Amino acid sequence: MIKTYLKNIIIPVLVGGIVGLLIKNNIDYNFLNKPPLSPPGYIFPIVWTILYILMGVSYSILEVNNKLDSKTSKIYYGGLVVNALWSIFFFLLKWRGFAFIWIIFLTFLIIIMLINYAKKNKIAFYLQIPYLLWTLFASYLNLFISILN
Repeated sequence: MIKTYLKNIIIPVLVGGIVGLLIKNNIDYNFLNKPPLSPPGYIFPIVWTILYILMGVSYSILEVNNKLDSKTSKIYYGGLVVNALWSIFFFLLKWRGFAFIWIIFLTFLIIIMLINYAKKNKIAFYLQIPYLLWTLFASYLNLFISILN
């Protein structure tokens, strides 16, 4: 059981870390015109690390309780890929408008994941609500950063 949790926590944290390494020299957040409520740049890696851990914990809860199926895994890993690509579009390629459309797509995937998790395990579901809320907040930031810049 501990191996399951470790594996499932390491995967999203590792994906986030790899993306972070890919984009680190292209992050221009501190130089952008930003909307009200924009947090300082150092907040993002902290929040995303917590969210990645929660993703792994939720997925592990489903796995150890034999609630995983191919649909759930596809939703989870598909969302993880879509999440990773957003950072590349926004920071590396500077496709701010496209990144906004992409994060809306990610939000819908998260909602689908939440609906799926709610049917399987309430704790796994509740642990993903911060992910949805943060992504909605990031959508707001993305939209207004693309407008203001």
